[in-house]
Amino acid sequence: MAPEGMIEVERKFVPGPRTEQRLRELGASLEHQLTFRDSYYDTPELGLMRADHWLRLREGSGWEFKCPGAAAGTSGPHTEYLEVTTEPAIVARLCEVLGAVAPAEEGMAGVLGPLRLREVASFVTQRSSWKLALPGSPRGALLRVDLDTADFGYAVGEIEALVPKEAEVPAALEEILNLSNMLGVPAQEKAPAKLIVYLQRFRPQDYLQLLKALNPQTETPQEAK
Repeated sequence: MAPEGMIEVERKFVPGPRTEQRLRELGASLEHQLTFRDSYYDTPELGLMRADHWLRLREGSGWEFKCPGAAAGTSGPHTEYLEVTTEPAIVARLCEVLGAVAPAEEGMAGVLGPLRLREVASFVTQRSSWKLALPGSPRGALLRVDLDTADFGYAVGEIEALVPKEAEVPAALEEILNLSNMLGVPAQEKAPAKLIVYLQRFRPQDYLQLLKALNPQTETPQEAK
C-alpha cells in the first residue's frame, strides 16, 4: 500500500512466459511473493466505480480508496490515481463522491450501512513483486513490477511508480513506458484489471453498466485496483 497522498502512475500488461527472466536480465530484484484477498465495495448502483473511484479492503493491509488523478480521461495505456489510506480521509472522500452528509463515525465500519456500501467482488491473488531502477533515470527512483494471478484464472502484470506531486508524473510515465518496451509489451496494449475481468465473468450486468459509464466509446472500462 502506498503512503497517504502519493500519486500512483501505472500501466497494466499481459505477462508472457519470459517476463520474469527478462526482469532478472534488467537487474530487477524479487522483493516478495505473497497471497492476499481483495474485497471491493460500492453502492447498489456502482456509484463509486461509475465515477472512476475504487474502494478496496485488502486482507492484512486495511482500506484503500483510489481516486482519479489529473490525467484521468486522457488517452494512453497508463492510469493515474491518488491513493487514500487513512479511514477518516476515506470517509470524507466517500461522502464527497456520493453526495452524502459526513457521519459522526469516522471509521469505515460505521459508514458502510449509512452510505449503502456493500461487497461487490472478492478474490484471492498470488503476487510476485519486483523492483528495479532504470539506468540513467533522472528521478533515481525504483519502479515496481507486480505479477498477479487471481484465483479465477486471470493473470496480469503492472508497472508502477509513486510520485509525491503532479509535476513528477511525466518523468515517471516515461520510465514506465521505457520499461514496458524493454519487457516487450506492445505500445498500445491495455490489459484490464482483475476487478474488471471478475465483473465481466461473474457479474456481467454490472460490467456492462460500468462499461457504459466509464468508456462509452471503447470496449473496456478504464483500469481499476
